Amino acid sequence: MEGNFILTKLDQIISWGRKYSLFQYPFITACCGMEYMGAVCSHFDLDRFGAGWTRFSPRQADMLLVVGTISQKEAPILRTVYEQMVEPKWVIAFGTCAVSGGIYDNYAVVQGIDRIIPVDVYIPGCPPRPETVLNALIKLQEKIKTQGQEWRWKRRKS
Repeated sequence: MEGNFILTKLDQIISWGRKYSLFQYPFITACCGMEYMGAVCSHFDLDRFGAGWTRFSPRQADMLLVVGTISQKEAPILRTVYEQMVEPKWVIAFGTCAVSGGIYDNYAVVQGIDRIIPVDVYIPGCPPRPETVLNALIKLQEKIKTQGQEWRWKRRKS
């Protein structure tokens, strides 16, 4: 077949690859962990969306799932985990406690993780249903698709 070719932009190819190859780091601290486990198991299966590879090292992950309540003592640890992740990186706040502090309106609980790290997608609910987790993942993939790539060319000094 002569004359067949694919015409696209490198930016779109890289966005497509990033969209379907998310390496997640679950930062699980509370009861929403059960719903997280339900969302990654075979019935709902995050694998079919390209986000099934769970990494337990922040240096190998590009998607941080903050699942559950974050106390003031855990906040510096969460910030360190976020800073150790590779660029580009994305954050999902999973559950009411991560989004807004939940029922814990006191000095010991962080009232929303967006006070510590930037959040890309919020999943409300106590606990959120696995369907909402899949919906949030699709929203994150759309954000990645429309996001431009940042090119950093470094010249070597001779």
